[in-house]
Amino acid sequence: MSKLTAIAVKNAKQGTKPQKLVDGGGLYLLVDRKGSKYWRYDYRFAGKRKTLALGVYPEVSLKEAREAHYEARRKIGQDIDPSEVKKVAKQTLYQAAEDSFEAVGREWFNQVMDDKSESYRVRTRRILEKDLFPHLGNRPISNITALDLLAVLRRIEGRGAIDIAHRAKQAAGLIFRYAVVTGRAERDPSGDLKGALKSKNKKHHAAITEPAEVGRLLVAMDSFQGTLTVKTAVRLSALLFQRPGEIRAMEWAEINWDAEQWELPAEKMKMRLPHIVPLSRQALEILRDVQRLTGRGRYVFPSARGASRCMSDNTVRVALRTLGYTSEQMTAHGFRAMARTLLDEVLGYRVDWIEHQLAHAVRDPNGRAYNRTSHLEGRKGMMQGWADYLDDLRNQ
Repeated sequence: MSKLTAIAVKNAKQGTKPQKLVDGGGLYLLVDRKGSKYWRYDYRFAGKRKTLALGVYPEVSLKEAREAHYEARRKIGQDIDPSEVKKVAKQTLYQAAEDSFEAVGREWFNQVMDDKSESYRVRTRRILEKDLFPHLGNRPISNITALDLLAVLRRIEGRGAIDIAHRAKQAAGLIFRYAVVTGRAERDPSGDLKGALKSKNKKHHAAITEPAEVGRLLVAMDSFQGTLTVKTAVRLSALLFQRPGEIRAMEWAEINWDAEQWELPAEKMKMRLPHIVPLSRQALEILRDVQRLTGRGRYVFPSARGASRCMSDNTVRVALRTLGYTSEQMTAHGFRAMARTLLDEVLGYRVDWIEHQLAHAVRDPNGRAYNRTSHLEGRKGMMQGWADYLDDLRNQ
């Protein structure tokens, strides 16, 4: 029987039933009833008849099928079953895909990011999908070295995104450590890159700290023409000086009217410790005013798109721009720096009280974190004094 030719393989047509075009030595082209063409090799191993799939035509040509056939016969001559070799290779490839940097990275993201803020999740996902996965995603995570990661981080540095490079290194490190604890890697290579990246540019949030300018800002805030909820969020940002994400996610259930304080649970706080914010007379009055509008819902400041979620993290920033303040003059986060500076340098309150009220990490002489009620009476007086001081600046 003559062997197949490339022309004969190309011109083979489907019939009423599957047909075999034999090339010899057990190799043949199987043409099914739809005209699809498959390379097959029939052989015997350990007394059993077996068939090995060698590919699909035209992706695998006649020449390539013969080379694969030759290699399979060579293995049989060495008492190796080519079907078992192919099965092991397929399993190895599947396992490598399951343990790739991208697979582990997405698993890590789904497992540990649920309790993080929306902005942090979005930023981290963007870094993964734009900067890390395209270059490391298909690699088995256990094979990635510090130099491999550094090459990716250098690409990010090369476009001038120094802060993003540091964030990408941090995210990669978290993924590697997750891979270690889940048995997919031996170690975290990102730790070897300490000091390898350019130093981050320390970015300070713009803030107004000169008393007269603070007074002008407060007057401008009172004249804000937007919705009551946005105006209230801006005013409470100044009075309470908590983090913008904490302000906008304030819930009515967290307001303790009897104790006149806002009680934040640990899961909402950056330091993962519960926090108390004493409410001045002015803050309580503002809250009662907006309660008539949003008090039936969960959030003090619900989203304009629906009461099931809180307002956008851009809302206060946009309000400040509407009032004429640029991002180089004042930011939503800048209310914290404003309070920190004036409470210390002008009003002379104790620094540890201020740091407690900012929800910064403050520890006792033994290194233990203070609880949320530490210096609470002093902080209540400070928050009332701060509200009265802001009224004085506004009136001046």
